[in-house]
Amino acid sequence: MIQFITDLNNTINGFVWGIPMMVLILGVGVYLTARCGFPQFRHFIYIMKNTLGKAFEKTEAKEGSVSPFKAMCTALAASIGTGNIAGVSGAIAIGGPGAIFWMWVSALLGMCTKFSEVVLAIKFREKNQEGDWVGGPMYYITNGLGKNWKWLGSIFAVFGALAAFGIGNMTQINTIAGTINTAIAGFIPTSDQTKTIIAWFVAIICALICAFILLGGIQRLADVCSFLVPIMAVIYIAASLIVIVLNIGGIPDAISAIVVGAFNPEAVAGGLAGVGIKTALTKGVGRGIFSNEAGLGSAPIAHAAADVKHPVEQGIFGVFEVFMDTIVVCTMTALVVLLGVGVQNIEYGTDIGANLTIMGFESVFGTGFPAVAVAICLSLFALSTVLAWALYGTRCVEYLFGYKASKVYQVIFCLFACIAGAVKLDLAWGIADTLNGLMAIPNLIALALLSPVVIKLTKEYFTEVKANK
Repeated sequence: MIQFITDLNNTINGFVWGIPMMVLILGVGVYLTARCGFPQFRHFIYIMKNTLGKAFEKTEAKEGSVSPFKAMCTALAASIGTGNIAGVSGAIAIGGPGAIFWMWVSALLGMCTKFSEVVLAIKFREKNQEGDWVGGPMYYITNGLGKNWKWLGSIFAVFGALAAFGIGNMTQINTIAGTINTAIAGFIPTSDQTKTIIAWFVAIICALICAFILLGGIQRLADVCSFLVPIMAVIYIAASLIVIVLNIGGIPDAISAIVVGAFNPEAVAGGLAGVGIKTALTKGVGRGIFSNEAGLGSAPIAHAAADVKHPVEQGIFGVFEVFMDTIVVCTMTALVVLLGVGVQNIEYGTDIGANLTIMGFESVFGTGFPAVAVAICLSLFALSTVLAWALYGTRCVEYLFGYKASKVYQVIFCLFACIAGAVKLDLAWGIADTLNGLMAIPNLIALALLSPVVIKLTKEYFTEVKANK
């Protein structure tokens, strides 16, 4: 039975993350970028000034909402995760350095895709019985396309609620437990029994933290994420910059390997024999989307709670989110691997996850410390992902079955977190990856059909900005 489920999932996954889906995701990104007037490029300076430039301004949000920055941090908490460390090194190991080029391409287009998702989430959001703003693909499908499309919103919500258990819960906590065990093993010998005890302990602590934060609602969740995200990003970027600066002479060769490898992977390293453009493209785009979530429809659920007057005010935070996640953090990881390990020294063909990134840090910091540093960063990344996805799953269940059902879902979510540390999750990772991709289909359909709304609101907003100048 397990083998049947595995084979079925592999078949579906091959379609979901295959060339047709890549074309759909990139195609929607190209269409929205062109029709909206290339906002992520034309207004990039304005976007940075009004997102990063105002990140730490104190703003009071109205009841039932959170500040635009906190809403973005909640979404970033989900997207800056294991994909930025293990996902990037995995993409390089399987698709070669060229996978990073396609990751950049998907991010540049994904900025407008995420922008559009957030704009629609604000435009078509509604208040729940607790007085909180709720939104996301299921709401902009129903409220934007009409009640006859509710079935499509329900499909998204079902995939979202289920995906949260995998990609946003068990796999993340299992990763935390694994990296902590690896870090401890670097200093003291540990038996299998000790590792199991540590894994259970870590999982239960994570579940209790998750339960405590969920009890505080969207406000507490946003407060925690806005505290965690900047800290974990600064720590990881600072450590990465040290590796990059100390290997600065190798940057031209690394960039060359990325660009050349995108179109001729075999020309980069002998270990890439047989790897074609298709593998580099699918791994780059797939891992990029896995990391920044542009097109999946998850992040708009968090952004919908923002206290803003115009949808585009929050939409620009979506652009910054993808920029920070992929162009900044994922690129840092890629350079740590390519400079620290060396393009010719990578063992291609095997996805060894975060270990490749750890090797990059070890080239500068030596053994021991890098494993601890990566364990801390990965644990913070993964825990914040769990918290954000708990919100996503909650909102999906609330849409399907009502507010009371969402509380039951949260209890089940925390119970699953308790058992995630000490179980093997190979199949769970695969199913979670498939569900993540399936979420994108109804969302991308809605984005294409509702694009006139995004285009109108974008032109309206930036015309007003220009007039005010």
